[in-house]
This record gives sequence, structure tokens and C-alpha cells, in this order.
Amino acid sequence: MHTFTGKWITTPELAALPVYDVYQRDIYHRTASNPVMPNPYVSVNNRHVLFRRKFTMDAVVPTRIFITADDYYKLYINGRFVGQGPAPCHQIRYYFNEMDITPYLVVGENTIAVHTYYQGLINRVWCSGNNRHGLLFDVVVDGKTIVASDESVLQNLHSGFTACGKTGYATQFMERYDANAPEVGFEQPEFDDSKWQHAVLNPKDDYTLCAQPSKQLVFEEVKPAKLKRTRTGYLIDFGEIFVGYLSFVARGPKYSDITLKFAQELNADGSVREQLRCNCLYVEHFVLSGKLDTLNEFDYKSFRYVELILPMGAAIDESSVKFIVRHYPFELKATCKYDDAAHLAVWKLCVDSIRYGAQETIMDCMEREKGYYLGDGCYTILTHCLLTQDFTLMEKFFDDFLDTSFLDRGLLGDGCCSFMQRIAEYPLMMIEAVLPYLTITGNTRFIAERYDKFKDVLDFYRENYAEEDGLLNNLDRWCVVEWPANYRDGYEIEPEGKKHIIKSNVINTFYIGAVKAMNKIAQLVVRKPYADVAPLEAAFVRTFYLPEKHLFRDNVASEHISMPGNVFAAFHGLAPDAGFHGEFLKMVRAKCMKDILLFQTFPLLTYLLRKGEDELVKELLVDKEAWLKTIEEGGTRTFEGWRKDGKWNTSLFHLTMVQGACFLTEWPIRESFDF
Repeated sequence: MHTFTGKWITTPELAALPVYDVYQRDIYHRTASNPVMPNPYVSVNNRHVLFRRKFTMDAVVPTRIFITADDYYKLYINGRFVGQGPAPCHQIRYYFNEMDITPYLVVGENTIAVHTYYQGLINRVWCSGNNRHGLLFDVVVDGKTIVASDESVLQNLHSGFTACGKTGYATQFMERYDANAPEVGFEQPEFDDSKWQHAVLNPKDDYTLCAQPSKQLVFEEVKPAKLKRTRTGYLIDFGEIFVGYLSFVARGPKYSDITLKFAQELNADGSVREQLRCNCLYVEHFVLSGKLDTLNEFDYKSFRYVELILPMGAAIDESSVKFIVRHYPFELKATCKYDDAAHLAVWKLCVDSIRYGAQETIMDCMEREKGYYLGDGCYTILTHCLLTQDFTLMEKFFDDFLDTSFLDRGLLGDGCCSFMQRIAEYPLMMIEAVLPYLTITGNTRFIAERYDKFKDVLDFYRENYAEEDGLLNNLDRWCVVEWPANYRDGYEIEPEGKKHIIKSNVINTFYIGAVKAMNKIAQLVVRKPYADVAPLEAAFVRTFYLPEKHLFRDNVASEHISMPGNVFAAFHGLAPDAGFHGEFLKMVRAKCMKDILLFQTFPLLTYLLRKGEDELVKELLVDKEAWLKTIEEGGTRTFEGWRKDGKWNTSLFHLTMVQGACFLTEWPIRESFDF
């Protein structure tokens, strides 16, 4: 574990701001029209802060840098881009990165240049909006720090980045990049920084530092599949949706403005749809200097198409246009077990989506929220691990969400951010996800070290919500059931933000499933059983099962029967008699995949495999209303719904439905989730 010699540094403006405790807010105080609680220092946001430090080397020897920043950094050595980070995190476990910078060094004078960013918004992306900003680094040779962050480092704001709107749920600022800014080229060794000021020490240095357990991002350059001149400029098609940054070289009159419109799809008339279905307006600007200018975007977007509207007298170098694609390192180590065109098409859709969608976290959508969600993430992270045989992200996932216990003993639904949301099923889903991790990796030591934390989550639910019969009720957390609501098959539940005063089916299936999982985990890590689950199962059947119909009802105040009321009961092994399976199969065959989505798909297909219904699973994977519908509508990545109009704000790059790949490759699913 590296111990830093360097100090946290920042600007005088940001150092003087008092800490804003973003955690003293509650999701239920928000409404659809006011989804975030604002920082009272709203004017202090979107700060692009640059740092430079020169040092000399008598010889190029193996050299490493240890570096982190709050919120984010991009590192350059001698004008060359090295890497960026850290992965989003809370200050109680703040990640730093370690990189080999030897290939970037020269004999003599070297220049470290770092572009840091304080976003200042309360959202699902970073732990920002808290008035914390800073940079910390050590450059190390043979275990000795030869240069470190301190007051000798020079700093300056980058005036070339200004906002031209916000997207999503206060997710990011759209950028106006001005190539006239005097800071352009700051990363180059010859840049004149004589007018810059020295950094100041950041008094907000109470971070508990931890080496980032996951890898850093990799970058690919993708050239346009089509580049077409238009009456006003260009229409560019990169062939697929990716995540990252647009780059090209242009020349035009000084202060003239190129308008950039980004889209995931085209309108019916062939124009770009910059107003994304997920309600993000993707319009940015590139202000020219009269010389050859290169577009430099800092924050990333998810797009396929770009329209460039050129001002009079401006031109671009067509050969320079590229998409700088960013994603988590991905090496496919699995194959599709079917060889027909339909299943292979679904396989490719799911694999490509997780390959290009996984970032520093496993997020849900790439644009509207960029949210690191616990429930969505369980099946997505498992898919990534199965395809790559690398479980690093899953281990980080467990730790990131267990860490949220410092804010809520029952854990939060979204991790490593300043937006706090409590969703009842999510922590229980995470406990169940430990089973496939243990089945496949056999790493009992990792889970044993965290056993008490997992156990405490269940203790919290039992102590706060269990009634006399052991079942949960009166939850003050959102029971999401399925999302969006139009895929709940009419399941009757109180809406988000309302206390759940009617004993309900789905949350209790997850609770019982988590207790069952905890008992198996305890056995594998040599602990005593967590609890006797038999009384809970009996209470559940007694409360929700309708013997004359051989199916489960939604809640104690209704006779309504729905897909989620039975999918989750089936998945968690709660069927009391043989009649259930037959009636449930009738329901599944009648409705197929059109009435389920993010949270029911994985449990349904898993249950069917456990019951030996392999052929039915094979059929459902190519149901024309599921993944094939996405492909039919031109999707190159998994949607948030099966179809573009499946939700009022559908993301066309949403990772949860990559879970289909789990059922297209071989893995011990029957053993992993045998409740």
C-alpha cells in the first residue's frame, strides 16, 4: 500500500469553500420536478483546473506515478496522454491509480500536466457538489518519491471550457470548447505558464486512500463508417453507438462557432435526433481560433451520429474525424452455445453492449443518469464476469455498496455518488449474487472477510421491517418490483416515495431468498446458519398463495395475480405444490417476454433452467418481442426497454439487458441459484 508524500492541492477559490455535507438529504423530499437537492454554493461548479510541474531526470529509469483527484483527472507527461481516473468513490475509501510512466519520460526536463475537474453537481456520477476538489500525486523511482504534489505545483483555471446546458438528471454539463483560450496546449512542455499561480494546500484532506482495485480505462479510435457533406456541414455515422469523445481538426475565422449535434439515432427525415429519447439534449459548440484547431472534449457522451454545422469560411480535415472510444478492458473468454443466426445476433448485441458499455463502474445508462445502481448492477456485473472470467469488478462492486452502510445501515441503491436513493430489493439481490461468485470463483476467503457486513444488512431488514410472522412490511424504501412500471403486469404496489403499509409479495420473496442465500454462504465460509427459513417460507405461502389457482397474489389486500408476483416466488423456490409449475408455465407461454424486463428476465430464465425447461429458455431468448425487437429497431446496443418506445425516456444504451448473454453461454446457473 503506497503512502503518499504529496499533499492535496487545489486553487485558493476552492480551498476556501466550506464543506457541504451532501449526505444530509433524503430521496423522499424530492419530486419529479425537483429531482436533486441543490448545493447552496451553486455558482461554484464546472471548474476545469489545470496543474503543471517540471522535474529533471539524469537517465530514464523505471518510474511510476501514484495519482488521484477529486472529482477527476486526466494526466499528461511531456504532452502525451497517459491515463485518467479515479473510479468514482466516497472519501471513506478514496481510490488512487498507479501507472508506469517510464515510456513517456526523457533525459533532462520533464513536464507533468494534469487536467482536473470539479463538477459541483449532486447526481449519480460522482461524489460531487460537496465543495471538495484537489489533486494528489507522487512520482516514484526505486521506492523513493522524486517529485510530489505541493505548493510548488502551478495551477490555473482552463477558460476554454464553459457550459452550454446540462443533460439528464443534472448528469453533466454540455461543453463549449473555445480554442482561443490561452490554456490550450497546457500539456505541452513548451507551454508558457509564467503567469500561473502556485497551488495551495487543500484543508479538506480527510480522505482514506485506497489503491483502486479495478483496472483503468482503455481507449480505441473509431473512424466514421460514413461521412457525408451536407448543405450546412457534415453528417457523420460511426456505425454503432459508442461511449467517449469526438475529435477532429478544423480551421475557420477567429471566434467562429461550429455547432455539434450528437445523436443515438436519426429522425425520419434523416437528420440527427439530438434530443435523445432519454431526454438529453446533446448540442455542444467548438469555437475556432483562426488556426488549425483540434476539438478537445473532457466529459464523455453516448452517441452514434454527429451533425457538424459549419460557419462561413470554416472547414474540417475529414481524415482527422474520429471517435475516441473509452471502456473497461475487455477480453472475451466465452462462446455462444448456439450456432443459428438469431441466437448469435442476440449474443453479439449483449456482448458488444457490455464490451463498450462497462466503464469505471457498471452503470445503467450511458447518458441520462450514468448511474451505478446496485440492483441493475447485480446481473450486469455477473454477465461481465462470466464473459471475461475476471471477477475484479464484482469484488469492487460488493465493497462499493457495502461501504454505503456508513450512510444507511440498509445500504443505498446507487453507489459512489452524492445522490442517495434507497431501493428495498437491491441489497437483498446483492446477497443473492454472492452465490454465483462463490460457485464460480471458490473464493471463500473474500466473502468470509465481509460476512458480517452482509449479515448486518439482513439484520437491518429483520429488525426494522419484520412483523410477528417474520415477513416484511411497512417499508420506507421504494419497492421497485420491475422498471419501468408498464412492465409490472399490473402488480399492485404503493408508488415510489410512499411507505408500504400493505404486506406485499415481491419484497418478501427477495428477503426469503436472501436468507436462504445467507445460509448457503454461511455453510461455505464455515459459519453457523443465519436463520431457520422454514417458518418464513410457510408464512409466505400462507399469506400469498391461492391454492385454488396454484399461483401467488400480489399483496394481502388483493386477489390480483401478475408475472412479478410469480416470477420471483418461482425463482426463490417458494412454490408449495406441483400445480404451481404447470400454471406458471401457462402464464409464461401466454405472455412470453413482452411483460417482463430489467428485473424479472434473469430470475425467470434461471428458474426455467432449474426446472429443465431448456428448450423454452432457448425459445424465449429469441422471442420477437425481446432482444430481437431491439435489433429489428436498429439497436446496436441493448435498450432500456425491448423497444424504443418502451419507456417515456428510453436509453438506447442501457446495460441491464446484457444479462441475456448469461443464458447463451455455459455456466453453472442451476447450481448457483438453487434456492
